[in-house]
Amino acid sequence: MGKKDTAGKVNPVRNLAVQLVHEVTEDKAFANLALNKALRHSGLSTADRSLLTELVNGTVRMLKHLDWVLNLFLRQELARQNPWLRAILRVSAYQILFMDRIPHFALVNDAVEITRRRCNDGLAKVANAVLRNLIRQRNSIKYPPADSREYLAVYYSHPRELVNYMLENFTREETVRILSYNNRPARLDLRVNRLKIGRDLLLRELEEENLAGQASPNLPWSIRIESLKRPLEELPAYKKGYFYVQNEAAMLAAIILNPQPGETIFDLCCGVGGKTTHLGELMGNTGLIRAYDSYPRKINILKGNCTRLGIDIVEAQAGDINFIDPGVKGQKILLDAPCSGTGVLNRRADSRWNKDRCRMETLNQMQYALLTRAADWLNPGGHLLYSTCSIRREENEELIGAFLKQNDKFVLEGFSPQLAFFPLDDLDKKKAVQGMLTLLPGKYDNDGMFYALLRRK
Repeated sequence: MGKKDTAGKVNPVRNLAVQLVHEVTEDKAFANLALNKALRHSGLSTADRSLLTELVNGTVRMLKHLDWVLNLFLRQELARQNPWLRAILRVSAYQILFMDRIPHFALVNDAVEITRRRCNDGLAKVANAVLRNLIRQRNSIKYPPADSREYLAVYYSHPRELVNYMLENFTREETVRILSYNNRPARLDLRVNRLKIGRDLLLRELEEENLAGQASPNLPWSIRIESLKRPLEELPAYKKGYFYVQNEAAMLAAIILNPQPGETIFDLCCGVGGKTTHLGELMGNTGLIRAYDSYPRKINILKGNCTRLGIDIVEAQAGDINFIDPGVKGQKILLDAPCSGTGVLNRRADSRWNKDRCRMETLNQMQYALLTRAADWLNPGGHLLYSTCSIRREENEELIGAFLKQNDKFVLEGFSPQLAFFPLDDLDKKKAVQGMLTLLPGKYDNDGMFYALLRRK
């Protein structure tokens, strides 16, 4: 642990939060993986697990905001401070600025003691002075000018380059809504498995299992979870395969592709099977779904999900589709392409800090290659749905436009009828009619997604 481990008691959640934030910011660990590993071995109560999750994810999300504020109270900028002191000040500042229920005296005392253990007495005094000054002046902090791009980057804690991109492609109002949504804790949505149960019955069963949820106003088969007092995997309803955890925006993929019982469908980047199993459900578990992914571990998880949900029409195979001969062509194909994830930044706390231009260019090339390969697998008259969880035009509209220029056998196909139930505004309805739709993060209280439906002539 460091120095003076027995000097005083420290809240174990705050202590562990500091350790995890240090791993993410200094050792470049992935926030979700580090957090999941810690939770598996922590022995924490449900309330403490939730607190730890908020402290870690919240601190990592708001790094730019926190660093700006902390630098106002430091003689030497935060980037030049002891790495452990950086983590301690960031976690503590997050509690002061963004959490109302944490007593200030308790978090300051813990911060001082953790600094004493991890660093030394001198830096413990620095932590004490900085945090007490922040508490006194937290309501009078001056940020960059409110009409500037720097303000949006700092206040909403996003890379300046990403903010610039949003302002160049969306209105300022849309940009603020996206930035705000990205900073919200990710909501937990359940897709009702209608092969086994209806939504009303599942809501009643979840209530009996002491889980609070409500029917989604946007989708007739979705439940939004309001509070969770134990892991979902422990619920009898989960074990019986009554639901699958999936954001509502992602639930639209299978609906747009409109699979029918008895069809042969390919899912070419299936992952762990969220969209795959939804296809199987809509097909009434009749027909054939051939699912592919490059990672064997994901295929194994997919098979487990299919078993739990009672879907047995999926043939899953690990491998790169560029080197696989399917033998037959599909009537419908889903290509949920690997992407930058700019539509789901609220789900991965650290992902906003891990984008680089070179990787984006390589990603676009891979997406185009996958789309071209998927097109080869499609029967004449068949439909190909290309989707991403990105809001970047280079991965979406521009890529589809480039593909259509080079492939005159394909045209866009409108999918407005499939989404008649969804509360699209007039502009998005027109886009759905044309065959391409971007759902911006937060616009419909959902994650960001892109969909393009192609038909082979």
